[in-house]
Amino acid sequence: MTATSRTDSPLPVIGQSIPYERFLDCVHCGLCTSACPTYVETGDENNSPRGRIYLMRSVVDGRLPLTEKVQHHLDLCLDCRSCETACPSGVQYGRLIEPFRVETLQKEESQGTASTGDWFHRYILHGIFPDRKKTARALAPARWMQKLGVDRFARATGLTRLLPERLRTMQEQLPVLKTPLPELPTFLPAIGRKRADVALFLGCVADAMFRHVHWATARVLQHNGCDVFIPEQQTCCGAIHYHSGAAEPALERMTQNRASFKLSMIDAIIVNVAGCGAMLKDYDHIAQEMSGHAGEHPESSEFCSKVKDISEFLMELGPVHPAGEIDAVVAMQDACHLQHAQRIVKQPADLLRMIPGIRLRSIAEAELCCGAAGTYNLTQPEMADRLGRRKVEHLLEVQPDVIASANAGCSLQLQAKLRQAGKEVPVLHPIELLDLSYRSLPLSAAH
Repeated sequence: MTATSRTDSPLPVIGQSIPYERFLDCVHCGLCTSACPTYVETGDENNSPRGRIYLMRSVVDGRLPLTEKVQHHLDLCLDCRSCETACPSGVQYGRLIEPFRVETLQKEESQGTASTGDWFHRYILHGIFPDRKKTARALAPARWMQKLGVDRFARATGLTRLLPERLRTMQEQLPVLKTPLPELPTFLPAIGRKRADVALFLGCVADAMFRHVHWATARVLQHNGCDVFIPEQQTCCGAIHYHSGAAEPALERMTQNRASFKLSMIDAIIVNVAGCGAMLKDYDHIAQEMSGHAGEHPESSEFCSKVKDISEFLMELGPVHPAGEIDAVVAMQDACHLQHAQRIVKQPADLLRMIPGIRLRSIAEAELCCGAAGTYNLTQPEMADRLGRRKVEHLLEVQPDVIASANAGCSLQLQAKLRQAGKEVPVLHPIELLDLSYRSLPLSAAH
């Protein structure tokens, strides 16, 4: 079937921007099912990658209307891309589900039925979260509530149950908010012999809630001989919008970020959030999909080639070996958008193994998502909760002193589920542990 023949159906057509051959890459072998979190949890074929590909293809062919039931199966996908790692046929699942979501939203908007037009998407997900300054201001009242114990009182008396479900989930996800660190300057010089010029990507929620990780990352880069530039005009990577199908706002952020980083002056753009890194590395693909023409975005290709996860970059550069001992059992939680989307698994573990005293432990079902998946735990809280509990159970099985996670969303999800389980285990970015070792500080000194 050709792309043109798909338009003959009387049903509203969605998915015309997707090269039809991508659907045909899936041979329905089923090897992806055991790697799919929602299939493992539900056992429903419609909640598996091959099931969703069949649903999307049926809609594209005009054989199946995009009903609420079909849409639910597609919305339940975390876009963790674990199926891509498991697939022997090289199916580009992310290049199917994401453009399909974009076209679905465009159709809904044209009909005035867009699900993203509600107050939560408009004012919270798309209004506050993508702006790090707005997010920081929104966290100020929550920080005071924690200091005064108002949040604990509200939970103890059941007042939080009066909140709308998604606001209640947000409240449950909040970690202990400490006094925010100052903003990073626009430049930090290398310590010792200069080895590279790099730029640090700040993101949005990550900077508002995990600025201490940015500071740790900058110190580690300086310690490894890097001049660190922090462009002021950079913005959200666009993932929050793009993953919900809102292509235009995502493209605006892509354009702003490409203009903010002076590529000729730097060797790499350093990212310490797995989800942001995966999005930034996909700018070229996304630009092609949105325009419908391949090879017309050299600026995106050059930008993508510069993006490096912090662990990836350090292992390529050759890290300075840390000397400070950290006597701890560390359970590694491999973020999906690091291990599946970016295919980075070995580097974070290798960095941690360099630290004297660290005993690294792998966990069962390491390939399965923790349920965070960007904003998934806010839009699909029931499934996210099931997956979060499952992940925490496996992490606790190795009796860790600390859990290492290289993604802000995963960290929030794991901290929330640990609190619900009554367990006090710190969740730190691997680079925080490396920073402590470089500075010869104990684990207790972590932010």
